[in-house]
Order: sequence, then structure tokens, then C-alpha cells
Amino acid sequence: MTPPVVSNASPLIALEQIGQLPILKGLFGTVAIPPAVAREIAPTVSPPEWIQQQQLTQPIGPLILGTSLGAGESEAIALGLEIQSRFVVLDDRAARRLAQALGLSVIGTLGVLLAAKRRNLLPAVRPCLDGLLNHDFRIAPSLHAQVLHDAGEDA
Repeated sequence: MTPPVVSNASPLIALEQIGQLPILKGLFGTVAIPPAVAREIAPTVSPPEWIQQQQLTQPIGPLILGTSLGAGESEAIALGLEIQSRFVVLDDRAARRLAQALGLSVIGTLGVLLAAKRRNLLPAVRPCLDGLLNHDFRIAPSLHAQVLHDAGEDA
């Protein structure tokens, strides 16, 4: 069985806001979330059955606890390590750097959208980027341009 993907709250909330949460199921099947993420998304996202809360069975390591990350990011990284997840879905730069330093494969919301387009789960990325921007999702102009270029939508 392929290990699930672990997600932090912000990608789930962002994808829900633009009506694209189901692309995670299309890309990854099951998505695991730790308890802190479940608490963070509760006001915004009613998780479908393929988003499954999973308890940590080990204490969070000192390398993770010694950072200034939020509870959701810390638990998502710890759960990713614990279950040897295929990916951890994170947008926060510091969380991404730490996860990568610990050997985890990381993908963010924009990477999810790009992967969905490449797998024909999404006809275009541009409307999703516009939707994210309308919900105050921060995207650096250079990253915005790069994602559109990679999606073949930079014309």
C-alpha cells in the first residue's frame, strides 16, 4: 500500500475556497491530517472521508519543536516522518525548508494545481490562481509567472 500524503491546514483551506479540494483525492487518494490540522480547518472545511485524521504515535522531535512553526505545520511534518508519507503538502516557507531538510518530499498548493493540470484533473491553472489571489493567498509575482509558464498558460 502506498503511504498517504500528509497535509497542513492552509493548502486544504485554500483549495476549499476555490472549489478545488477534490483534486487532492484525484492526485493522491487518501490525505492524512494530524489533530492540530483537523482543529485548524474545522471552521472552514468539512473534511470528506478521504481526508483522514491520524494521531501521532510518537512525540514530536526536538528539531521540529525547536522551530517557530505553528502546531499544524509541526504536527504535519512529524506525521509525515512517522508514516513516511509520499508528500507533505505545505505552503509556509520555513515549514517547507524544515520538511525538506528532514528528508520529506514537499509540494505546495501551487504545485498541487500544476500536478492536477498535468494529469488532466484541471483544465487550467490561471482561474485557480486568480481565485487564490481573491482569497488573499499570497503568491510572489515571479512564482505566479513561473506557475503559469509551467502550465503552458503564460501567453
